[in-house]
Amino acid sequence: MSGSTGKTAWIFPGQGAQKCGMGKDFYEKSTAARQIYDEASRLLGLDMAALCFEENERLDQTEYTQAALVTTCLAMAEALRDDLPAPDVTAGLSLGEYCAIAAAGGMRTEDAVATVRKRGIFMQNAVPDGKGAMSAVLGLTGEQIEAAIAGLEGVYIANYNCPGQIVITGFAQGVEKASEVLLKAGAKRVLPLKVSGPFHSPMMKDAGEKLEQVLQEIELSPLRIPYVTNVTAEYVKEIGDTRKLLKEQVASSVRWQQSMERMIADGVTTFIEIGPGRTLSGFLKKISRDAKVINIAAWEDQEKL
Repeated sequence: MSGSTGKTAWIFPGQGAQKCGMGKDFYEKSTAARQIYDEASRLLGLDMAALCFEENERLDQTEYTQAALVTTCLAMAEALRDDLPAPDVTAGLSLGEYCAIAAAGGMRTEDAVATVRKRGIFMQNAVPDGKGAMSAVLGLTGEQIEAAIAGLEGVYIANYNCPGQIVITGFAQGVEKASEVLLKAGAKRVLPLKVSGPFHSPMMKDAGEKLEQVLQEIELSPLRIPYVTNVTAEYVKEIGDTRKLLKEQVASSVRWQQSMERMIADGVTTFIEIGPGRTLSGFLKKISRDAKVINIAAWEDQEKL
């Protein structure tokens, strides 16, 4: 059931896409979606419906955000599984990679939700508040940013999102200094991000090691289809590689632009973004004008199919 002129990919957003009310229409209209929310509540001892649907501060706190967003995206995917074109490959931005693996058959939904709950706690606690920072750099290529920050200590590239939008991460003072350097190098803007830590930097190494122990405790299954990993922007076809990659992913750059370019080169022409917001759709429009993007963020969006 791939697209008639090429392959189809399901893609899932990462942290930052969350918003109050996400998935509520799926919860109300789909028994399958409601079961996923209810099972997540039971597993985690949290009222997932209240966390996702009602105004609250916890939704933007990493230790809660990650479980809430993965629950929502997987509930959406399950609710529309029979209506969506079956994917030939999946991918997810950072946190979204857990949804991609679950959708590819490699991880049970309940294990994905339980694992990212712990992942969020590990990442939240990895670095004291105020020690780390992240900023979005607009208007420079990845190569230009790499060259500009090469001599700076404690600054790294967190995300290669799309042409003209790269995120840097690291020690707060280093990111602040890098912002000055990048503006002098020609960046249009450098925007500090409201995040609770220097994600996707070596400062997250401890979180990755703790996560590895959790990943050893869950059962992974052979992949029905491949997924593309953030770490290398390459296809993963053997589930045995997944634990190591998910450990590395916490502290390494998210190669999203490269991942999408890899999929396009392999013949993917239709991308279905499943989850709140339109972040990935926006990135794809800048990566390839020819890619067809369908965004599923609300129940009514199934009409696009």
